[in-house]
Amino acid sequence: MGVPSPAPGPGLRLVLDVDRALRSSALACEAAVFHAAYGNTRAELDAEYGPYDDDSVFLVVAAQDDVVGAVRLLPPGGAAGLKTLVELEREPWRVDGARAAAAAGLDLATTWEVATLGVRRGTGTSTGLLAAALYHGLIAVCRANAMSAYVAVLDERVRRMLGAVGLASRALPGTTTAPYLGSAASTPVYTVCAPTLDAQRTRFPDAHRLVTLGIGLDGVDVPPLEEFRVPSSRWTTQDLDLLTPAALV
Repeated sequence: MGVPSPAPGPGLRLVLDVDRALRSSALACEAAVFHAAYGNTRAELDAEYGPYDDDSVFLVVAAQDDVVGAVRLLPPGGAAGLKTLVELEREPWRVDGARAAAAAGLDLATTWEVATLGVRRGTGTSTGLLAAALYHGLIAVCRANAMSAYVAVLDERVRRMLGAVGLASRALPGTTTAPYLGSAASTPVYTVCAPTLDAQRTRFPDAHRLVTLGIGLDGVDVPPLEEFRVPSSRWTTQDLDLLTPAALV
């Protein structure tokens, strides 16, 4: 089944907010989405994500200066580590995060965290468009920073939505689906970027055009690829040419 083109929205722009100009609005968007979906309070989110704030980079969809969709990303090498792998040590999983990552074959030098992801409802803009723009931005971050994989703890409904556009994930070894932070069913997962996007191109061609190539994101201002690069990235232009999956271009 094809992916329909989302209805256009007014004055939207996709931004990797590395200078943090939109940070307060991104945090407000994150809080609104998680309160509506899981009942989390801002204080609860601060307790959960506070240790990762210094390492967090927000990918946002903004209508002027109002963030209406946001992804909190954690690049590798942060002082607090990747939240998913840290969380595995605790209830309900009690799994060694480093060993799970090794069993999955992840290269932690190039593995990122998708810590939170969500779009506001009731903004007057199609939530499908906002989600597609965020997915496109996530893939652009993958390309611009030579991301080999990402990890996340995903609510199963969100996991199915990502899978429906070809962004499939696997449970981290030793983990199961369980209640987590207000979600009735969440799973610690990983996605290896290159083979996932190669499979998307052949199995989900409409989704590949929309969320990978960005064809159909009408009304969203998407910056050039280099603007999705995190300044602290250690990758050179030559590295990017060598490591960017052919399925992405």
